[in-house]
Amino acid sequence: MLTPKTVDYSAVLSETSKARKPSAIRRLIPLTKIPGMISFGAGAPNPDLFPFEGISIQLKNGESLDIDKDVLADALTYGPSDGMPQLASWLKELQKLEHAPPRDFAVSIGSGSQDVLTKALSMMISPGDSVLFESPGYVGVLAFLRHQPCELVDVELDGQGIVPAKLRKLLDEWPVEKRKPKFLYTVPVGGNPTGCSQPLERKREIYDIAREHDLIIVEDDPYYYLSFNERTPSYLSMDVDGRVLRFDSVSKILSSGLRIGWCTGPAELVQVLNLVTQTSNLQPSSVSQAIAYTLLDKWGHQRFLEHTRTVARFYEERCQLFCKYARKHLGGLAEWVEPDAGMFVWFNLKGIPDSFDLILNKAPERLVLLVPGIEFFANPKGPSTYVRASFSNVSEEAMDTGLERLATLLREHL
Repeated sequence: MLTPKTVDYSAVLSETSKARKPSAIRRLIPLTKIPGMISFGAGAPNPDLFPFEGISIQLKNGESLDIDKDVLADALTYGPSDGMPQLASWLKELQKLEHAPPRDFAVSIGSGSQDVLTKALSMMISPGDSVLFESPGYVGVLAFLRHQPCELVDVELDGQGIVPAKLRKLLDEWPVEKRKPKFLYTVPVGGNPTGCSQPLERKREIYDIAREHDLIIVEDDPYYYLSFNERTPSYLSMDVDGRVLRFDSVSKILSSGLRIGWCTGPAELVQVLNLVTQTSNLQPSSVSQAIAYTLLDKWGHQRFLEHTRTVARFYEERCQLFCKYARKHLGGLAEWVEPDAGMFVWFNLKGIPDSFDLILNKAPERLVLLVPGIEFFANPKGPSTYVRASFSNVSEEAMDTGLERLATLLREHL
C-alpha cells in the first residue's frame, strides 16, 4: 500500500477558482428540507402551478416504471447544484463497489460528463499554464482547451495508450524557467480516437509519475464499461493521495439524451466544481436525474453492472465484425490496432501522405463518412495519415459496403 502524499489544492486551482464564494441563494436550498423550516429566501416558483402530475417510463422489456411522487415533486423545482441527493448517493455507492477508492471522495452530477469535465478543467487553468494532453486525443475536450489561456503539450501514445517513459522524460526535462503542468488529461479505456486501453502496469507507473511531479490525473473514462475483457482497475482505485478527478457517464450505457455524467474526486476540488455550476447552469436537469434514478434504484447495482456487460458484449461483437471487413478490404492499404474497448478504430493509411482532403471531401462523394486524423492532434506536425472510424451504429452490411468504398477510394489515390 502506498503512503499517502499531501496534495496542495491551492496550487492546482486558478486564482479565479480560489476567489469563488457559494451563492447566497443556492446555499439555502438544502436548508429548505429541514422539517418546520419557513423559507422566505430562494425565489422558487410555486409548484402547484406546474401541470405535471406524473411520469411513467416504458422499458423495452415490457416493464413500466412510475417516478415516485415525492421524487418527481423535488425534480420539478430547483435542486442542489451537485445533483439529486438520491442519485448522487446511488452513484457514490457504485464507485465504492466498482473502484473501492482508498480515501474518502465526493460526487458531483452534471449535464453529461462533458459538462463537469470542462468545468473542472477551467477551474484549474491559469493564464500561461501548460496542459498535458494525449496526442492524439479526444476532439471534444481539445476544442474546449484551444480556447483556454494555456499551452497544450503533447503526450505520446502507442498501441497501449500513454507511454510512461516518454511522459517521465517530458517532465524530468521540463525547462526550469517554465511553470510545470498541474494536470494530465487522459482517456484510459477505449481511447477516443485510438480505441487503445492502458494496461494496469502502465496506469500504476503513470500514477507514480503523477506523484513524483505533483500532477492531478483527469481520468475521462466514458468507455470504461465498454471494456470487452475484464475491466482494468481505474486510477481512482489506486488514488491514495487524492490527485484523481474521474469522469463517468450514462451516455454510452443508458442514454446519451439524458445528459447525465458525474465527477468523482477529492471533496476539496469537487466543492469548487460545484461553485462553478452555481454560477453557470445552476444544476443538472432534475427530471433527467429522476428518470435515471427511478431505473437505477429498481435495478440495483448488480443489475446495472449486468446491463453494462450486455452493452460491452454488443460492442465487442460489432468491433469483431468491423475488423473482419477491415481485413477484407483494407489489408495492405492501412494499419490499425484492434480495440479492446469502446467504439473506434484508428486507421493509419499507407501511401496517403495527407488524409484530410481525401476523407473530408472525396469520401462523402462516395457516400462514406469518417473523421480526418489531424482533427485529434493538439499540435499537428504536418499532414496526418490517420483516420478515425466508429462502428457503433453501422450494420454488418454497411460495414462491408462502406469499407469497400473506402478501399476503392484509397487505391485510386495511391
